[in-house]
Amino acid sequence: MARLPRLILPDQPHHVILRGNNRQAIFYSDLDREYLLATLKEVAAQYRMAIHAYVLMDNHLHLLVTPPSAEALSRMMQSLGRRYVGWFNARHQRSGTLWEGRFRAGLIEGERHLLACMRYIELNPVRAGLCNEAVQWPWSSAAHHLGLSRSALITEHEMYWSLGNTPFEREHAYRELLNQGVSRREQMEFTDAVLRGRPLGSESFLKPLAVDHPAVVVQRPRGRPRKAPNLVQNSESAP
Repeated sequence: MARLPRLILPDQPHHVILRGNNRQAIFYSDLDREYLLATLKEVAAQYRMAIHAYVLMDNHLHLLVTPPSAEALSRMMQSLGRRYVGWFNARHQRSGTLWEGRFRAGLIEGERHLLACMRYIELNPVRAGLCNEAVQWPWSSAAHHLGLSRSALITEHEMYWSLGNTPFEREHAYRELLNQGVSRREQMEFTDAVLRGRPLGSESFLKPLAVDHPAVVVQRPRGRPRKAPNLVQNSESAP
């Protein structure tokens, strides 16, 4: 089956996943993680990409970004992937691919899902059993959003700013959101949407997108379509 075209819209948030081939590790050390973040900062600036949240796991990474154009996200991820793999292979004396094909990306409705997607991303290490609280994982944007450190990589989204009038209010409100955790339903929605490249949002958000991008937005049953029954009738018995 042909893969779906990506639906990337400028000035809209997108959830992005980049995974290791066959789920292999993409980081062997903290130095690897530091290099990827430094490279991400450079390519994000080059392509004017707003990074709202991130997490680096052992064999994959999540990003929440807003691209300035439909092409900018693909170009940034291609540049990030090439530069990191070249450095990683040279450092660890290996060759060949590192990534599981192309990156996955899913458009999300900002007003409805952005804060929940941030929470989903930053709680990933907690769900994986790597820490008890999101802030304990040093390779995510959680500490930034909780006011415990400042990351030059992060561009705070307006939905985060809507949490309060002062940094203290925003940080406190976001901590409460993290403490709520991620429901099983939310987890499945975000995971399925980004892996399948489907936009995630309300009916009013999706309806106009379905007109211009039906192949991506309109979900059809999996598998081969059922054959229609033979409705040919004898002309003498037809009304």
